[in-house]
Amino acid sequence: MDYAALAERIREWGRSLGFQAVGIADGDLSAAEPRLLEWLSHGRHGEMEYMARHGALRARPAELKPGTLRVISCRMDYAVGEDDLPEVSERAYIARYARGRDYHKVLRDRLQKLCERIEAEVGAFGYRVFTDSAPVMEVELAVRAGIGWRGKHTLLLDRTGSWFFLGEVYTDLPLPADQPTGEHCGTCRRCIDICPTQAIVAPYQLDARRCISYLTIEHKSAIPEELRPLIGNRVYGCDDCQIVCPWNSFSQPTGEPDFAVRNGLDAATMAELFAWTEGEFDERLRGSPIRRIGYERWLRNLAVGLGNAPSSSEVTDALRARLDHPSALVREHVQWALSRHEAFAS
Repeated sequence: MDYAALAERIREWGRSLGFQAVGIADGDLSAAEPRLLEWLSHGRHGEMEYMARHGALRARPAELKPGTLRVISCRMDYAVGEDDLPEVSERAYIARYARGRDYHKVLRDRLQKLCERIEAEVGAFGYRVFTDSAPVMEVELAVRAGIGWRGKHTLLLDRTGSWFFLGEVYTDLPLPADQPTGEHCGTCRRCIDICPTQAIVAPYQLDARRCISYLTIEHKSAIPEELRPLIGNRVYGCDDCQIVCPWNSFSQPTGEPDFAVRNGLDAATMAELFAWTEGEFDERLRGSPIRRIGYERWLRNLAVGLGNAPSSSEVTDALRARLDHPSALVREHVQWALSRHEAFAS
C-alpha cells in the first residue's frame, strides 16, 4: 500500500469533515514522559487524581491502544465572535469553547466518520478515537504532527491562533509521520503576565491549582479563599491568556453551527444564571460541556462571581436567596460573597 498517498487522502477527508488541520505523529512519546512525571510529582494537577492515576500511560500510546504506531491529530476551530478581557461587572464570563454544543460529541462523531472513510479505503484496521476522554497528551501529539507549536501558556498555537479543539485517532497504520513546525512565540510573554492568578509559573509551565479553568471546572471542593477575588466574573473557564495572544488576532470565526452560542451565555448576568433551578440547569444546558460540573459547582462558581461584582440590590438579593441552600459548599461561598458587599447591605 502507498501509505504516503493514503496520508494525503486522510488529510483531504479530514478537511471535508470540518477539520481545519490534520497531521500525523509518531507514537513514541518517551521524550515527553519525564516532563509529565515531574509535573505530577509537584502536585500541579491538583484534584485531578485521574491524571496521577494514569501516570505515564499518557506518554505510552501503544499501552493505551495496543498496536498503535501512529496518531492522527485533528483540529477543529470553535471561535464565535470576539471578546475583550473580562471586566468587573454583573455579566457572567463563560469560556468561549463552552457556549455552544459539547465539543466531545461533535469531534467524536467526525473522527469516527474519518475512520469509517479510511476503513472503506483500506479495509479493517486497528484504531481508537479520543476527544479529551482518556489519558492522551493531545498537545504533545499535535506538536509532533506538525499542526502547531506549544505556546508559553501550554496550549497549542498556530499562525491563526488557539481557538480550536483537538481530537486524535490512535492507529496501527504505518503512515509517514509529519515534521513538527518551529515555535513562533519569541520573547512575547503576554499570556504569562495577564493570568489573573499567575497560574503560568514559567514559560510552558502551568500550575493547575491556580488556574481559573481548573478551579471553576475540575476542582470539586471549596475554591481557596485567597484566589476567589482574582477570579472576577469568570464563572466557567478563563480565556485571558488566549485573548491577549497576538496570534489570535488572525483567527477566523468558525462556520460550525454546533459551536454557536446557546442560552445567551455570552451576555447573561450572573444573577440571572444564579436564579436557575436545578431543573432549569439540567434542561437549558443539555448537550453543553458545562452540565458535567453539576448544579452545585455551578452555584459555587456563580456565588464567587457575584461576590466580585459591583454591589447592587440585585446582587445581594440573589445571594440572600441562596443562604439556606442545602449544600454546605454553596452556602460557604454565598456567605463569603455577601461579606464582600457588607458596606452596601448595611
